[in-house]
Amino acid sequence: MIRVGVIGFGYWGPNVVRNFHGMHDCQVVGICDLDPHAFHRASAAYPGVEVMNDSSQLLESTRVDAVAVITPVWTHFELAKKALENGKHVFVEKPFTSTSAQAEELIELAEKKHLKIMVDHTFIYTGAVRKIRQLIDEDVLGRLYYYDSTRVNLGLFQHDVNVIWDLAPHDLSIMDYLIKGKPQAVVATGAVHLNTHEDMAFITVYFPDDVIAHINVNWLSPVKVRTTLVGGEKKMVVWNDLEADEKIKVYDRGVQVGNPNGVYELLVSYRSGDMWAPKVDQTEALKLESAHFIDCIMNDRLPLNNGAAGYRVVKMLEAADLSVKQRGKLIEL
Repeated sequence: MIRVGVIGFGYWGPNVVRNFHGMHDCQVVGICDLDPHAFHRASAAYPGVEVMNDSSQLLESTRVDAVAVITPVWTHFELAKKALENGKHVFVEKPFTSTSAQAEELIELAEKKHLKIMVDHTFIYTGAVRKIRQLIDEDVLGRLYYYDSTRVNLGLFQHDVNVIWDLAPHDLSIMDYLIKGKPQAVVATGAVHLNTHEDMAFITVYFPDDVIAHINVNWLSPVKVRTTLVGGEKKMVVWNDLEADEKIKVYDRGVQVGNPNGVYELLVSYRSGDMWAPKVDQTEALKLESAHFIDCIMNDRLPLNNGAAGYRVVKMLEAADLSVKQRGKLIEL
């Protein structure tokens, strides 16, 4: 039985508590939040669980095996570091840390202490993303050409981070999971309209073999859009996360180029075949992720979204921030 303490019961914390609480190999033994409203909500929802407003009580408790840090990103490093120093495994909300240097320090500390780190990249556990990964692994798409994502909506402005750090970690973590090559460089542009932070941005990530990823994140869109295109040599995928059914559609469409007589006489032909919507597992992603975290602790396995995965995403976020500040300068990784 793995005993878990959860720090943070705001927007995402209740979902984390619910999933850990519902597992037979896990027991939630403590919930911490400084906000009185969140404190009372947690107390009412889980009367058998100790609720507190001092994180040290959880971080130093001998009754706690693992700590879930579901708090603003600027608090992640100190809380996770203290948890690791006290011998606790750590589950950290995305993004992992505020800097890649902090991420490296936590990874080294966890390795030294033989403890697990999991970064909450929930989307890689969705049925849609797992199905796309399966299509890539089975070479259904062929050689990848591009990843193109639009993640926009109106509102939900954050006061401590810009739109890149708020929305892009989702797509960067998905991209990191789907594209096997190591990213080489990042270019980003953005603008500030209503806040002190960028509220819209365009991010381009370059990979080997001419694979390119483009991510559009925006807090100022009149409509909510969650659409991703993954293009390959053989097939192309459209994933609309707002669709209730048929979230993924696979298109047998593409372009073939022949060059029998030289570069000035290219023969271009277009392939337009069938479209089909593969069945997608509907299991809640966070449920699968929570179960994987507990399994990794109990059976000494490496989490899929471990500290290294979190570090890679933070590294790209830093590069995007730097590129925005320099009006779209190419930042090598």
